[in-house]
Amino acid sequence: MSIQDMDLTRLVREVCEKLQSQLPADEEDKAKDKGIFKDPDEAVEAAWKAQKELFEMTLSDRKRITDTIKSHLLLYVEELSRMVVEETGMGRVADKIVKNRLAIEKTPSTEDLRAGVFTGDDGLTLLELSPFGVIGAITPSTNPTETVICNTIGMVAAGNSVVFSPHPGAYKATNRAVELINEAIRMAGGPKNLVVTIDEPTMAKSEQIMKHKKISILCATGGPGLVKAVLSSGKKAIGAGAGNPPVVVDQTANIEKAAKDIVDGSSFDNNLPCIAEKEGIIVDAVFDYLVFNMKKHGAYEIKDRNTINKLTNLLVPEKWKPNKDFIGKDAKVILKAIGIEVDDSIRLIIMEVEKDHPFVVEELMMPVLPLVRVKDAWEAIDLAVQVEHGFRHTAICHSKDIDVLTEMGHRIQTTIFVKNGPSYAGIGVGGEGYTTFTIAGPTGEGLTSASTFTRKRRCALIGGFNIR
Repeated sequence: MSIQDMDLTRLVREVCEKLQSQLPADEEDKAKDKGIFKDPDEAVEAAWKAQKELFEMTLSDRKRITDTIKSHLLLYVEELSRMVVEETGMGRVADKIVKNRLAIEKTPSTEDLRAGVFTGDDGLTLLELSPFGVIGAITPSTNPTETVICNTIGMVAAGNSVVFSPHPGAYKATNRAVELINEAIRMAGGPKNLVVTIDEPTMAKSEQIMKHKKISILCATGGPGLVKAVLSSGKKAIGAGAGNPPVVVDQTANIEKAAKDIVDGSSFDNNLPCIAEKEGIIVDAVFDYLVFNMKKHGAYEIKDRNTINKLTNLLVPEKWKPNKDFIGKDAKVILKAIGIEVDDSIRLIIMEVEKDHPFVVEELMMPVLPLVRVKDAWEAIDLAVQVEHGFRHTAICHSKDIDVLTEMGHRIQTTIFVKNGPSYAGIGVGGEGYTTFTIAGPTGEGLTSASTFTRKRRCALIGGFNIR
């Protein structure tokens, strides 16, 4: 080979290497235009700049932005729902469609921001709600797109920008939701990178976001470990942790309706929502009739003790540690694993167990509802308080006795208490009120909304505006 040929070969190789090195950068730039960043520091900086722009805009601008997000994402509800099921292998597409539509249609925007005022002899004091700045939000795999949609609407309405750190098991669907949100923000004339997310997320990247000096507040939706991590960050944190919602049924309840409500609530999205009925505590006088009616609405009862033990060993192979392979799986998939074949009409597996059974004590997030028999409503309430573990998340009671309903609500102290309905009525599906997918029991904010993501500020005018 001649010197000229060698020079030409080297030149071609150098050009190719340069082009190859530029390709990923081009792709990365395209991703950034969609709000997707590989580097958490870059994501935070971009969101910080966007929030400064949003801060100079009006409440009407924020309302226009969030309204456009809602109308745009309604066009992609089915796509997002299918993506989540395909990526995570959990839940049911039809139920995720319901949840995504719920997040879009019933999450409040700027209407949730209500100012206050005091007037008197000493003048006027105005109470205003101001944004925190940049919010670091960690999202789950159980409700990934719903949480992003719900949090985005509330956080942006409050005047914040958001950096999402998605669960590694659901980041593709999560980031697709963020991409669509950015399309909507551009359509509404909002700031670029107002809502951003992390590509190929890791625990290290989440920690990087949590520690970043330009993150003003953290919002985490997940298990106890995640909530503990954000509470240890040194920043203000809003933590939406686990739940283990009990459902109590006494002898005064409308048993036919209670049976359908419990099956519907407990099997919804294969029991992934933290609000879903996780264990049933049933008064003896109506226990058998309730089971009879539950079976009419898609519940499959296991009565054989050996089969119950087999199912227990499958789903909780280690004490207090649910088998992740079956979280969010269909009831028929779980039953097939222990040799029982059923059709798609079966949505829930039920069985009578003792009160300290692992299914009762532990949150499974599977369409499996253990039932415990008790002598009366007062014993049922005692047990419900015990197995809820003080999470203060959700509880359900079916009764027509006002004393029972009052006593349970008073004693269990959950953020959501549903009476005579399915659990999901507590977040606005067939029940009154707005929705949220960040229910902050551990940190006390409860059902979060736009006002949750604001700083409460006081502005006092001394000796003025008193016209009485």
